[in-house]
Amino acid sequence: MLSLLDVNVLIALLDENHAHHAVVVSWFRDNVEDGWASSPITQNGALRILSQPKYPNMVEVGDARLRLREATSTSHHRFLADDISLLDDDILDAEHLLGHRQLTDVYLLALATAHDSRLVTLDTAVPLGPVRGATEDSLLIL
Repeated sequence: MLSLLDVNVLIALLDENHAHHAVVVSWFRDNVEDGWASSPITQNGALRILSQPKYPNMVEVGDARLRLREATSTSHHRFLADDISLLDDDILDAEHLLGHRQLTDVYLLALATAHDSRLVTLDTAVPLGPVRGATEDSLLIL
């Protein structure tokens, strides 16, 4: 199954000094043949954080772009366009949405679900309930 990496997983993949780098790389090596994906949100988030001066392993924007470009240049990568909306009641069950802190996670889960993929995250608090059609197979927590 195609795996959409969330921002933190993407950062851990690109930053060899990240606390979860070994876990992410191990999972990635075992699953890359099934394909992995990024999106405008995950790419932008990874670049923004990696190049942020307060990030402990900060790199220049150009270096962060180079790392991301190299990672996404393989045949295993697929780019998922931001082609869904959380305003669509066919996608989002707003009654299960608890607050603003869930919005990006829920959006990425909905994007993965819409593309018959799964969201891969380090976050143990991503709810399935708000995303119509999401199942346990739609989410992988490393």
